[in-house]
Amino acid sequence: MSNLDNTCINTIRILAAESVEKAVSGHPGLPLGAASIAYTLWAKHLKHNPKDPSWPNRDRFILSAGHGSAMLYSMLHLFGYSVSMDELKKFRQFGSKTPGHPEFGHTPGVEITTGPLGQGIANGVGMAMAERFQSSRFNRDSFNIIDHYTYVLCGDGCLMEGVASEAASLAGALKLGKLILLYDRNKITIEGSTDIAFTENVAGRFKAYGWQVLNVADGNSVQDISDALSEAKAETNAPSLIVVNTQIGYGSPKAGSASAHGEPLGAENLKKTKEFFGISSDDCFTVPAEVSGHMKELIAKGIEAEESWNHLFEKYSTQYPDLAKRWKVEQSFDYTELLLEDDGFWSVGNAPIATRAASGKIINYLSPKIPNLIGGSADLAPSNKTYMKDMGDFSANNYNGRNLHFGVREHGMAAIANALTTYGGLKVFCSTFFVFTDYMKGAMRLSALMKLPVIYVMTHDSIGVGEDGPTHQPVEQLAAVRSIPNFIDFRPADANETAAGWYTAITSTSSPTCLVLSRQNLPVLDIDGKSALKGAYILLDSKNDAPQIILIATGSEVHITLEAGKTLQAKGINARVVSMPSWAIFEKQSEEYKESILPSAVENRIAVEAASSFGWHKYVGLKGKIISIDSFGASSPADKLFKHFGFTAENIVAKSRELLGK
Repeated sequence: MSNLDNTCINTIRILAAESVEKAVSGHPGLPLGAASIAYTLWAKHLKHNPKDPSWPNRDRFILSAGHGSAMLYSMLHLFGYSVSMDELKKFRQFGSKTPGHPEFGHTPGVEITTGPLGQGIANGVGMAMAERFQSSRFNRDSFNIIDHYTYVLCGDGCLMEGVASEAASLAGALKLGKLILLYDRNKITIEGSTDIAFTENVAGRFKAYGWQVLNVADGNSVQDISDALSEAKAETNAPSLIVVNTQIGYGSPKAGSASAHGEPLGAENLKKTKEFFGISSDDCFTVPAEVSGHMKELIAKGIEAEESWNHLFEKYSTQYPDLAKRWKVEQSFDYTELLLEDDGFWSVGNAPIATRAASGKIINYLSPKIPNLIGGSADLAPSNKTYMKDMGDFSANNYNGRNLHFGVREHGMAAIANALTTYGGLKVFCSTFFVFTDYMKGAMRLSALMKLPVIYVMTHDSIGVGEDGPTHQPVEQLAAVRSIPNFIDFRPADANETAAGWYTAITSTSSPTCLVLSRQNLPVLDIDGKSALKGAYILLDSKNDAPQIILIATGSEVHITLEAGKTLQAKGINARVVSMPSWAIFEKQSEEYKESILPSAVENRIAVEAASSFGWHKYVGLKGKIISIDSFGASSPADKLFKHFGFTAENIVAKSRELLGK
């Protein structure tokens, strides 16, 4: 290692340790131990331009071990990203660009939000898939417009998480040769040595997945790390795992101990750490002049790399104008007008149809019109109705296929979908049975946190699943999805509302959408699907301006509730029936609109939904009733279950009369 490299690495270490110390919060152990890995990658291999963090052909770097964010912020500062020294001093403080874990869209240079361990590995798989997909679509001879690597830095904890295993297995099957995982193997977690719970042969596991596995014995050897990276990049038919043996908290009195992981070093220990690295204890948050000079040279190389790509793209645009135009359009196309005025999109027919099947028809209507629509299912495409006909299967033999096969890997699927979306230029959906959102919740929550418009196509939405029984019948999942901030729930009542759900999902730019779809056939209502775009609307109004009772329903219970409303009206009761496919969208409407649908003067209200009652009191009030399921279902044909749990027009009528005292 050159003296300059050594000085740069030690600068990264101390800046990170000082940030943690000043915040009196954070994780100094990883930055002290892994700084050599990060510096070697960024200084000698990573293709990036700090002056344009969104350059499409940049290499992607993901810090899966997101608790080591102080190191990432130190790197971003030194390499010329818009992260000032003052921001390093405000580490973990309100309003800073340096939050406790890296956040996409918040800190320049952060590719994706990480922190929940293992997610970053799955994200890396998604970005590597995106690179292969886009390169197969747009590259031509002598014009490799998309040609870059995806690097992930992870720790022992990441590799214990199931989501990492799911994604790594898929990466091996897909032979993602431009994915490189750097494993900071320090053998320490919060509770102590990894030996207490993690004794497996990680290298052997990854070899079994189909990865190339390399080993670096000395995690402080810049040359060995760089050589391993070069070897990994040379392997084009398999992803690579580089096991780098490090010491957590290297250079500090806490080196090698669990206490180095997640707490500040302390003033005295920080002083001793600086002494170990030959840095004056009086120098706080400083960057040596030789480091600054070196970084300017590296930044200039990054700028030159993008300029070279820009010249290539200009020539490409001349030779392949249609492809260049499509590339630019797909980066930020607004589908609002395209779909809103498309009669074919809104024409769903009159025959009863399951909303999952209606969704499948819509997907296949959209796939030729939206060439960057890509997605798939966790081994359930025939049941989810998500397969795009004639669009090919994404595989190691065909990276141009638009149908993704995730295998039975729900959590990995959702994390990969997040990464495909952050990559840019893609409209992404993923799918499974609604009950299995329990397996996906961590990644779904991150979709919302990152403001990613991922489309979740969740079928088999209720006890309508029938004979599969309570293990497959979602009850509390709808309430869970609705509880996630910035997450759009959409449970359509028929094919018309399903079109509205897909319109919402496709046109969303900053929120994920969960389409909650039925297994069983549902009647097609005599409505304009666009009515559902405000989240709730009047399906059947009372015979005068003052309804005596309001019935509110979603999904498969709407047509039953409509029948009940008609019966009540026939009995002389002024009933209003409201279909409410989306709480989230309804809440975004004006107070005037909401009052027009659910007038506050009408306190007699009944909500009907084959799911948990949790949350419905917001709409029915303390005097209202909820026909719901606050227990688990049972294994039985769906019609018998609906009758048993009270989802019949007769029961709704009876509950309405009871509420009205009639």
